[in-house]
Amino acid sequence: MSTEKLLAPILSFLQYETPQRWIDQAAKKESLDIILIDHLICELKAAQSAMFLIRKYAVDKQSANALLAWLEPFETLIYKREGDWRELPSKNKLTKSVIPRSDSKYGQDLIDKMVVLIKEELHHFYQVLEIMDEYGVEYRSITPCRYAKGMLRNVKTFEPDAMIDKLIVGAYIEARSCERFAKLAPHVDKRLGDFYISLLRSEARHYQDYLTLAEEIAGHDISERITYFGEIEAELILTADEDFKFHSGVPACSFND
Repeated sequence: MSTEKLLAPILSFLQYETPQRWIDQAAKKESLDIILIDHLICELKAAQSAMFLIRKYAVDKQSANALLAWLEPFETLIYKREGDWRELPSKNKLTKSVIPRSDSKYGQDLIDKMVVLIKEELHHFYQVLEIMDEYGVEYRSITPCRYAKGMLRNVKTFEPDAMIDKLIVGAYIEARSCERFAKLAPHVDKRLGDFYISLLRSEARHYQDYLTLAEEIAGHDISERITYFGEIEAELILTADEDFKFHSGVPACSFND
């Protein structure tokens, strides 16, 4: 499937496309380090978010512990700076089956979709580390972007609405990631551009999986809630942002150029 066909439903889902001023800033050579480091962290956070959903809503304690053990080497590398990143592919395996709790209302479909998503996000995490190594970009701690927090602060506090909201937020984060990979690909070198295009297929499916789960769990029309979060998401990417990151808004400096 062509890039245009993959992007069509994503652009229809998102209320606005990424502003050109963000693309201009992201394409600058001096932005490469922060884009790659933030992308790396985004892949880990995507895996953590999916794992949280499984652990909170779907599995027993033994399965929850198996999931935590699966993620541990990746978190240790980032948060403790321990371990060899080259060994991570051998760690990206879930050695125990993940079994739904007997009292779980959400069951196997949530587990199946999220486990596939986690595996892919952790694979992408490793791929970003490979590229960082090739480009001589060293990992360093950076401040979190306002984007995800700005979305999540609007999640309802009672169930199952809270879970449905989190799934909708997950869909927007994945869709925006996909759109930005496509926007950025023509402005970087071939190695990085090819990598971004390769991510489109999985990222496009991820946002659809989140939406499908939200609709199934709700059992009713959630289009109003999807629109609500779409408006919040649009505001976050269209307004000035002092902190340039992969999911940031319009670079504040561009207003003063």
